[in-house]
Amino acid sequence: MTAPGGLPQVSLVCAALLGAVAVLTGLRRPGLELRRARLLLADVSVAGAAGPGGPLWPPAWVGEWGGRLRRSARERRELLCLPLGCGVALWGESVLPLIAAAVAVPLVRRRIAVRVAGRDRERCEAAVIELCGTVAGDLRAGRHPGEALAGVRAAELGPGWDAVPAAARFGGDVPGALRAVGRRPGAEGLQGVAACWQVAVDGGAGLAAGLERVAEALSAERDQREELHAQLAGTRSTAAMLAVLPLLALLMGSALGAAPLRVLLHTTAGLGCLVLGALLEGAGLAWTGRIVRTARGEEV
Repeated sequence: MTAPGGLPQVSLVCAALLGAVAVLTGLRRPGLELRRARLLLADVSVAGAAGPGGPLWPPAWVGEWGGRLRRSARERRELLCLPLGCGVALWGESVLPLIAAAVAVPLVRRRIAVRVAGRDRERCEAAVIELCGTVAGDLRAGRHPGEALAGVRAAELGPGWDAVPAAARFGGDVPGALRAVGRRPGAEGLQGVAACWQVAVDGGAGLAAGLERVAEALSAERDQREELHAQLAGTRSTAAMLAVLPLLALLMGSALGAAPLRVLLHTTAGLGCLVLGALLEGAGLAWTGRIVRTARGEEV
């Protein structure tokens, strides 16, 4: 099926979809005043090198649009499924890969969000361990608890952390501020820090020793989790390899001239095999993920 000009209809669909993606990625023209300011600053910055009135190359808009494209690619990596789907759709002369790519976008977005949340959690946990060690060291050196905590900067714990040094500096509710920040995923260790602070203020117990115990417990838990992660790396690698094998089979079949995509996308038996294979592939990945989550002790 072709368009009036001889262009395959699937090419028109792919082009329209990619155009819509380019619009939705938010690549808008910047304001006129901002553009003028950037050009003016660029003129000043290169005046000494290129001489007065010298040509600017590359133009300012090249770097500007390049930076916006890089930021958009980092923030919306799941949209890369659409160009891949367009490529497979053009290769197999069918719209089905494009539909599958569109369905995969929210799934990939969710997977990326889970990974980003996991990295944020690890950074928060490392920041809490470093906080405990820093404050305990300052207390061992003879500094006042409020002074030691007020000097800590922990941007990894989010904007809510700013209330903790302020409370320590001006005599506020430090345990309450610590518990509020400790509700963030990965910062649960601050609940123990708040308990140690409360006991030290009310009963005169050693705060430095309590913070050191909290840091040791958090470090031991992190080491155990990393060891388990390393032990499960083989299982995840095997699952990834098995998931890629069908794609390698398609490439090998195409290289041998068997045209597997045409069989899968344009025949009834091929479509049935494609649906069944996709279901089995998804079931296998879900089963492997369940095994890994069970081994980690997470909810399934």
